[in-house]
Amino acid sequence: MPQEPSVAAYKNPVARYFAATRPAFLSASLIACVLGLSSARHDGLLFNMAAAIVTLVFALLAHAGANVLNDCYDAENGTDASNVERIFPFTGGSRFIQNGVLTLAQTRNFGFFLLAGVALAGLWLMLRTDFQLVYIGLAGLFIGWAYSAPPFRLNSRGWGELCIVAGFLLIVVGADFVQRRIFSPAPFIGGLSYALLVTNLLYINQFPDRNADKAVGKLHWVARLEVRQARWGYVLIVLLAYGWVLFSVALNGLPLMALLAFLALPLSVTAARQLLHHAAQPQQLTSAIKLTIAAMLLHGALLSIALVIGK
Repeated sequence: MPQEPSVAAYKNPVARYFAATRPAFLSASLIACVLGLSSARHDGLLFNMAAAIVTLVFALLAHAGANVLNDCYDAENGTDASNVERIFPFTGGSRFIQNGVLTLAQTRNFGFFLLAGVALAGLWLMLRTDFQLVYIGLAGLFIGWAYSAPPFRLNSRGWGELCIVAGFLLIVVGADFVQRRIFSPAPFIGGLSYALLVTNLLYINQFPDRNADKAVGKLHWVARLEVRQARWGYVLIVLLAYGWVLFSVALNGLPLMALLAFLALPLSVTAARQLLHHAAQPQQLTSAIKLTIAAMLLHGALLSIALVIGK
């Protein structure tokens, strides 16, 4: 497993702040953005490359800012500091604050600095597309902040899964909107299954964090339910994601080629089986978490390809 961050490992301030964003996990936003652009391309729209690049920057900055602020607020409530069952680097936060690499104040300031960058990128896009883009941007910023920040602390109130679905669906919708310049049902239809699988990454990651989260009142559904009950939530989300693709293809909401996304299903099934067996032994979930990430990214990539080449 990778080593947790240390002051000695991150003497370069640029590398330190970059790593604090948890860059490996930003691939989830990258694929969401590509999926939204593919949705617009599927309808034969003239592609604006400059707008696509700024959209990608917008999405990555938003995700990075949310990651950093989540670390900040989880440090304030004490869950990351008390988490002895974490599986680094997947759960328990980035450990930058706990290991003294960044202070709490530095982390908070950096998070809001990233969100300021989101606002600038969003303003550039809005001036070159349509004012309605502001609704997507404001909704995304609110979700990214209110997910863990008081007084909302939405994940602690059982709204975290819906926040992740909505947040990543907004990236797909926003990327499509920048090219299309009007709202369309297409990115909602094309992006929902991917957003659900991203949510499953949050869901499975909460099992190693469960005891620490419960101790500080961070009562997401994995913490609210008994472990034997909570593990079935992962299965339900998998069924919803792939069922949505099948339903959408059957009703011509997605091209037949979208069934390619089912090639990721064996990864999801294997991860689900491992979670069902090891939910009460969270240290045994490393493989299941990796499979969840692989399924999520493969599913989104295959859907994007299907939208580009499918009819």
